[in-house]
Parts: sequence; structure tokens; C-alpha cells
Amino acid sequence: MIKSDIILESNEGAATGLRADYDALGEHLDRRGIDIKVIKDKVAGYGVAIPSWGVGTGGTRFARFPGPGEPRDIFDKLDDCGVIHQLTQATPSVSLHIPWDAEPAADLNSKGQEVGLAFDAMNSNTFQDQPDQVHSYKFGSLSHTDAATRQQAVDHNIACIELGQKIGSQALTIWIGDGSNFPGQASFTRQFERYLDATRLVYNALPDDWTLLTEHKMFEPAFYSTVVQDWGTNLLIAQQLGHKAKCLVDLGHHAPNVNIEMIVARLTQFGKLGGFHFNDSKYGDDDLDTGSIDPYRLFLVFNELVEAEADPAFKPMHMLDQSHNVTDPIESMMVSATEVQRAYAQALLVDREALAGYQDANDAMMATTALKQGFRTDVEPILAMARHEAGGAIDPVAAYRASGYRAAVADKRPTVSGTGGGIV
Repeated sequence: MIKSDIILESNEGAATGLRADYDALGEHLDRRGIDIKVIKDKVAGYGVAIPSWGVGTGGTRFARFPGPGEPRDIFDKLDDCGVIHQLTQATPSVSLHIPWDAEPAADLNSKGQEVGLAFDAMNSNTFQDQPDQVHSYKFGSLSHTDAATRQQAVDHNIACIELGQKIGSQALTIWIGDGSNFPGQASFTRQFERYLDATRLVYNALPDDWTLLTEHKMFEPAFYSTVVQDWGTNLLIAQQLGHKAKCLVDLGHHAPNVNIEMIVARLTQFGKLGGFHFNDSKYGDDDLDTGSIDPYRLFLVFNELVEAEADPAFKPMHMLDQSHNVTDPIESMMVSATEVQRAYAQALLVDREALAGYQDANDAMMATTALKQGFRTDVEPILAMARHEAGGAIDPVAAYRASGYRAAVADKRPTVSGTGGGIV
């Protein structure tokens, strides 16, 4: 963790300017009938989960270029995740991926308490073969033609639930790479039936207060067809399984130019939006830093979420899911966490009563202008003040670099040589 005096020293030089910017923005928002403190308090209460695997250097299908101080295990990962939350005060929980992060629950709980983090959704892995498994997932997992392979995948997911119960998690996320690479390779219908039958066994093992999140993805690693390829199929799964099953939306898992905010609205309308994996995309599942390509789309997603906040039962899970190939993963995660908060704050500034009136009057120009007024507002003083008041850094990246944390862990963690492609 980073010493508090480093954060204090970093904030000292920026606090006066921040106060002036915050007060100026407050006056501006007051003229629009908005109380800046209300917005700040909502932002301060918002958190997005960090993926444990996101603090390691990612990779493409071709190569991975490890950086200095790569985490060796889940305990190093939790140290890095703790630093992200310490500086941003925006990432209070971490999402584990099993078997990568499988360790005794007591050790995980102890480390979580040490770094000030809770545990978010558990993530299973049946898209890779592990050294100790009997059956291969080369031709599928939960939808495999072989019953024993399907059962192995079911058992793994249930083991994730059992570990999650011991560390305070209340959700399981399932993403599978099942599909086909050639026309005729698999029966679309029978393959989906096998998936539903196997996933139903996992669903039946859920505790009463848990949620099953299923994640759709258009392609990769199966390029001709994917079993859970879009939000429609995902919705069918959630409806077939029951009320504890909901859909997870990854912003990079759609075809280019798909209207993701409409998908969010549809799933919300029918009570099946369970959560998000935030990232950004230019071409496909790029897993780029959140808001780095299309911040307006991120804002439009949050516009739908804020619209749905009127229902107190609406509580989707939010998590980052990124791959960092050329940046320090900690810096990217900090920036992405603040970008998610930014989109949330901007969506909170939209005059919803006016927007509804323009929509009812079919006034397209004023309706889109009402949205843009929220998006164009520089809410950075709100975000920085929320961090500052919570004990975080006004400028997280600057404080992180001043701390020398990366160099310090690089001295303790062995250098990792370059490896083949794939994720951490």
C-alpha cells in the first residue's frame, strides 16, 4: 500500500485549485437547478469492482509483453487492487477468477481485510484446459457432446460457488468459449439444449441470495458460431433458468456499432440486467481502457442506468474487464474507474423531466441536446472532490507515480519473460 503522507503531499498542491473549480462548477450547476453536493455524494457512493486478472499485463492472440513487477499470485494481485482503491476510492471490491485465484478462503479473507477490499462476483473458467483436469474443453464445456466433460464443467462452477460463499461473494459469472469454427461442425439446437441442461445444474446449486450472471459474446474463440452469442440468447437463458439468473453485458462483446444502450434498456425493462463488464472497443473484443474510444457511448449506457435507478430493486453489478498491453495496469485501472464515475455523474446531470417532455413532443433536437448538456459538463471537480474527501488522491496517477510503487514491487517480484498470446 502507499503511505498516506505521499497522498497528502500530492493533494496539498492541488487542493486550492480543486476547491476553486468545485465552487465554480457548483455555481454553474445551481443555475441549472442542480445541487452539486447531491451529485458528489452519489458519485462517492458508487463503486466498480476490479478484476483480479486486470492488474497483470494482458496480451493478444499473438504475444504478451510482461511489465515490471507482475503479480505472482492472487495475494500480489490484491495488493495492487488495494492500491487502486486507496488512490481512487472508487473500487471497493475485487472479482476473482478460478482456478487462477484459487486459495484457501481464510487466506483470501485475511488478505482482503488487510488491503480493504470485499469480494465481488466469482468467475469460472471452462474456456481453458488446466493441468489437473481429466477432460479437455477443446470442443466445448457446458455444451460439450460428452456428458462427462459437461459434468466436469458443472462441478467446477459449483466449486466456484462454494469458495465464493466462504469469502462473501453473492454472484457467479459464467462465460464460455463454446461454439464452432466450421459450418456443420455442431447442431445449433442440440448444442444449446446441452448448455441449458448443464447450466441448470449450476443454477440449482446457487444459494438463495446469489445471482447467476451469464455473459454473451459475438465471437472468439469460436469464430463461426458461439453458443451464447448475443443478448437475445442471453435473455432466453435467464428466462429459462429462473429469477436468480440475469444477463451480464460486456461492452466489447458486440458487433461494431451495435446499440448497446438499447440492449441495456431492454434487459432492464424486463428485470434481467444483472451487471456489466466495462471496457472499450474499436474493432471487436479489444478490452481497451474504459472510455478511451467512445466515452459518449459509455455516457449513454449510464443514461439508461440512471433512468432505472428510480426502482430501488435495480442493483446491477459493475466491474471493469480490461487487457493492458502497453500501459501500467494499475494506472489504466485507476483511469477507467474514474471514467465510469464520470459517465455516472454526467448522466445524473441530465434534466429527466425536460427530456421526457421533449420525447413525448417528438422534439428530436431538444431531446438530444438535453443529453449532450449532461455529457458536455466537465464533472472532474466532482470526481476529484469525492476522492479527496474520502482520503484518496486528487490526481491518482500523479500520486501513484510519486509513490514509486511499481519500482518497489518490481524489486520483490521476479521478472517474467515474454510468453505466447492470451490473457493472464
